[in-house]
Amino acid sequence: MQGLVQAMQTQVQTHATLQAQLQAQAQAPAPIPQQHGHGGPSIIQRFKRMAPPSFKGESQPLIVES
Repeated sequence: MQGLVQAMQTQVQTHATLQAQLQAQAQAPAPIPQQHGHGGPSIIQRFKRMAPPSFKGESQPLIVES
């Protein structure tokens, strides 16, 4: 019976700890989306810098291919 009481107390403590962590995360400022931990540009920014061609909706295969 004592083991069951200890397990329940541990569960209550774990729940309280997790709740406190969730509240701290909710109050923390959101990360800047342009930087991903290493301080460099994001994948989207690098892709846009390459200026890829855009599809203009042509229906003829030879025009689309070029």
